[in-house]
Amino acid sequence: MKLNWGVIGTGKIAREHVIPAMQMGEFSKITAIASRNKQKADKTAAELGIAQAYGSYEELLSDPNIDAVYIPLPNHLHVEWSIKAMEAGKHVLCEKPFALTTDAVKEAIKVRDKAEVKISEAFMVRSNLQWLKTRELVRNPDFGELKAVQGFFSYYNDDPENIRNHLEMGGGGIWDIGCYPINTSRFIFGEEPLRVAAAAEYDPVFKVDRLASVLLEYPSGKAQFISGTRISPFQRMLFVGTKKHLEVEIPFNAPSDTPARLLMGTDFTRTEEREIIELPVCNQYTLQGDAFSKAVIQGTEVPVPLEDTLKNTAVLAAVHRAAESGKWENVIS
Repeated sequence: MKLNWGVIGTGKIAREHVIPAMQMGEFSKITAIASRNKQKADKTAAELGIAQAYGSYEELLSDPNIDAVYIPLPNHLHVEWSIKAMEAGKHVLCEKPFALTTDAVKEAIKVRDKAEVKISEAFMVRSNLQWLKTRELVRNPDFGELKAVQGFFSYYNDDPENIRNHLEMGGGGIWDIGCYPINTSRFIFGEEPLRVAAAAEYDPVFKVDRLASVLLEYPSGKAQFISGTRISPFQRMLFVGTKKHLEVEIPFNAPSDTPARLLMGTDFTRTEEREIIELPVCNQYTLQGDAFSKAVIQGTEVPVPLEDTLKNTAVLAAVHRAAESGKWENVIS
């Protein structure tokens, strides 16, 4: 059995990554796509082999043959269209960050419960084999106690037309990519940060954060990461325990055509002695789509429920407050 999916929006991540990946899924079938521009919807549908194209989001939501929708719209539209989709009786997989405030997440939870549908924030890393293996290895007694996490995620984008450079659309590096080291450090620690500190540099024209350094204080340890949108593309996550350390080589944009690698060691001066752990080749977007579809079909929990989204959003909101205040800010859900 496959779940019939509709896609609201024709964004790059949908066209180039998520739709082709979900079309390879065992439990997912993309049956329709919608754009506010019918010609764009028709063109995308033809290029990707999607049967039905709609010239409005409302038309897609009224299609009785669609079970679930994937929403790759700009950040500020995520909650609005997720709520409309749930009210139309559709299950929802929505791109990150799901919301820009905790109050918006709480409102979506109310709608979800009333509509009795499933909804998940699209943190594809939560379904990726390398992250499931990372959690297993770090929580093994041989690793010792996890005490420190260090992350880095950056790219270069100075395009004034790009939504990531529009403040009113939820732009900026913290929302766009800072959410990943926050989400994965929470995932691996298995607990929530108590307070955060941050320093940010803002674009003088776009007003969005373009370089940020963030410190998260967890009950069991510390996490630190840098996010940047005007520097060389790079990413890495490092987990350090009392006995071993583990490095996730390509943590967020893991390749779908080569094995992902984890690097485990005990002595940083002898990198040649690190254990290299290769994971089977996989497409994290295919895994994400199938995990969600199976949850609907089997009546189980989705990969990233809104309760988790609420906690992640609370951290992100605290990071923004800390960057503005220059002080430690408590995480408040």
